[in-house]
Amino acid sequence: MRFSFRPPARARRRGGPAGLALAALTCALAPAPAAAAPVGSGAIHCTHPTQVRVPGAEHQRAACLAELTTAGTVVSGHTDLADWAGLTPKDLAVPSGVPGLQIDGYFPDTSTTNTNNGWNHDAQFVIRLPDRWNGGLVVAGTPGNREQYANDRAIADWVLSRGYAYAATDKGNTGLAFHRDGKEPGDAIAEWNDRLTQLTRAARATVARHYHRPPSRTLVTGMSNGGYLVRWQLENHPGLYDGGVDWEGTLWRSGGPTLLDFLPRALRHYPVHAAGGEEADAARSALHTAGFPAESEFLWPYHHKVYWDLTQRIYREELDPGFDGPTEAGTPFCASGTPACDADYDYAARPREVHKAMKKIALTGRIGKPLITLHGTLDVLLPITRGSDVYARMVHQAGRDQLHRYYRIEGGTHTDALVDTHPDRLRPLTPCHRTAFTALENWLSPGHRPPASHTVPMPEQADPATLLNTCPLKARGDTAPSSTP
Repeated sequence: MRFSFRPPARARRRGGPAGLALAALTCALAPAPAAAAPVGSGAIHCTHPTQVRVPGAEHQRAACLAELTTAGTVVSGHTDLADWAGLTPKDLAVPSGVPGLQIDGYFPDTSTTNTNNGWNHDAQFVIRLPDRWNGGLVVAGTPGNREQYANDRAIADWVLSRGYAYAATDKGNTGLAFHRDGKEPGDAIAEWNDRLTQLTRAARATVARHYHRPPSRTLVTGMSNGGYLVRWQLENHPGLYDGGVDWEGTLWRSGGPTLLDFLPRALRHYPVHAAGGEEADAARSALHTAGFPAESEFLWPYHHKVYWDLTQRIYREELDPGFDGPTEAGTPFCASGTPACDADYDYAARPREVHKAMKKIALTGRIGKPLITLHGTLDVLLPITRGSDVYARMVHQAGRDQLHRYYRIEGGTHTDALVDTHPDRLRPLTPCHRTAFTALENWLSPGHRPPASHTVPMPEQADPATLLNTCPLKARGDTAPSSTP
C-alpha cells in the first residue's frame, strides 16, 4: 500500500470510452449440478484460434485449452490466483471437463495499473468460449479493484461448466491507487461502467463470429463493485442483456447512503469500542446505528484492520480528493480529531462538486430487465440496511418491482473466505449466487416467476459441507423484512 503525495493538479490519465446478490414463495431451488451437460449447438473443435478477432481490441492473444476452468488454467497460466484470493471458501469444488478457446487482450487505454500477462496495460479482458456451448453468454465486472480473473473461481468455473461463454473486464483501472486514473473526480469509477458496456458488445460479436450465430441469452453478474455494475448496466443499457444477478452490489447514490457515510462512523467509533471502558457500550450502539448489524461484532476487528480504513480512504480520494489537500488517500488509521482525518469525514457537508462527482456514477433503481439481488445479513463492509435494502426501495419507488427479486441471506458476509474462519457463524454466498442464477434462467423461460423478495433463513442445523453445496431460496414464513418493499 503506497500512499504519499498527490500528483499536481490531479494529473491523472484516462483513455478508452468516455468515462470497488421462482414458481411459489416456498419452493426450494437448488443450483443445477456444476457439471450439468450444456444444451444448444453441440461441440465445436478449437481450431485456428487466431482467426477469432475481438472487435475494438488493441491487442489479443488466443489459445486452445484442454480446460477453461481453474482446474486447468491455474496450471496452464491462463488465470491469476492473486486476482481471486480470499473470495471463495477453500473447499469450494472445482468443475472440470470444459475444453475450448480463451482470448486474453486489452482495449485502447492510457493507464497502466494492470500487470497481468506482462502487458502493464489497463482495459484488459478475458473471453472464454467452450467447445460445447449452450447458446448463452455471461459477462462480469470484477469486485473491489481486482483484475479480470477475479471471478474465475466464484463465477466463471460454474457458468463455463454449464456451457456458457464467459467474458470479464478489469474495469479499466485496478489496484489501490485506481483513483489516479481519470481527469476529474468520479471518472475512474465511471469508466468501470463504460468498460463493461464495451466488453459486452465486443463479446457478443466475438461469440457470434466463433459459433456462427449470436448468443440466445446474455446475462450480467458480479459481486460487490461487480454487483454495482450489474445494476448500472440494467438501468442504462438494458437492451444489451436479458437479465442479471447482483451479488451484494455497492450502492452509489448522490443523496446517500453510501460507504462514505457509514465507514467514517466505523473508523470513529470502533477504536472506542475495542478499547473497552465506560464508553465502549455507547460506541457499539453507534456502530449499530451506522448500519453494522447486531451479532456481527465478531467480524469487526478483521474489517477494521483490513477493509474499513483502506476502503474509505481510496474511494473518498476518488470522489473527494480535496478533503485532504495534497495528501493522497488520507492518513491510515488516523485518530478522530486529527486534521483531514477520514474518521471525521462528513459527506453531507462536503462542497457541491463532491456531490456532482457522485451523481456521475449514481444508481436510480430504474432497471429495464429482470434482476435478482442477493446480500448477506452479516455483511460488515457494505451493511445490508445501508446498501441492498435501500436499492430495493429505489427499484420499488421507480415502479420496477415486477423486474426485481431481492433475497437477504441470513448469515452471509461480504467475502466467502471468512466462512473458513467462522464456519459456525457464517454461510457462504457462492451457492446462493448459483441458486439465484438458476432462478434467473427459469424466470426468463415462459411461465416461470420467482418467489417474492424475502429473507432466506440460516438453517438451524446444517453442517458446513451442506451449506457449501446448497442454498435453497426458501422463506421461513410468508413475510418480507420491514426494510424491504
